Amino acid sequence: MPRVQLRQYIFEHREDDQAFQTYLDRFTSEDAVIFPAPQSIDDLKNFPELHQQNLERLRKQA
Repeated sequence: MPRVQLRQYIFEHREDDQAFQTYLDRFTSEDAVIFPAPQSIDDLKNFPELHQQNLERLRKQA
């Protein structure tokens, strides 16, 4: 189930602890991509490229 659908399911079925745990596991998996927060204005120069890469990755997951 794509993350967006899982999130919606969790909102509709708040008592489903297993679904919630699955949702959390996706954020803590070894495959999760974590980007450090920008530390300077120069760091923000790469933001559009990184944002586009993240959007493409999310589209592939859906």
